[in-house]
Amino acid sequence: QVQLVESGGGLVQPGGSLRLSCRASGFTFSSYTMSWYRQAPGKEREWVAAIGRAGSARNYAVSTKGRFTISRDNAKNTLYLQMNSLKPEDTAVYYCNAPSRSGDLQDDYWGQGTQVTVSS
Repeated sequence: QVQLVESGGGLVQPGGSLRLSCRASGFTFSSYTMSWYRQAPGKEREWVAAIGRAGSARNYAVSTKGRFTISRDNAKNTLYLQMNSLKPEDTAVYYCNAPSRSGDLQDDYWGQGTQVTVSS
């Protein structure tokens, strides 16, 4: 079965950095575009970044450009999100995402999430 397990979240001060990891299993990881999403309290889930199958195509939400870097290691079946210059508004649960065959977000595969808290 498909499994996505996020790790690397935690409490960090504004301006600090974290690197999130998403370990994938149960599917051919290298055949999938992968994404990070996040959800803050009281807000809908928000797309953060996406990366193509070979890692050459990368896209970011405007709010994260210049601060976040998405990457992947297909040999390790792992997706990463390097987050620098963190702001309090980055506080959210961060989720790893793999697309479904249907193309509907509700049918996608999701991890359980990892909490990122940016606070002084």
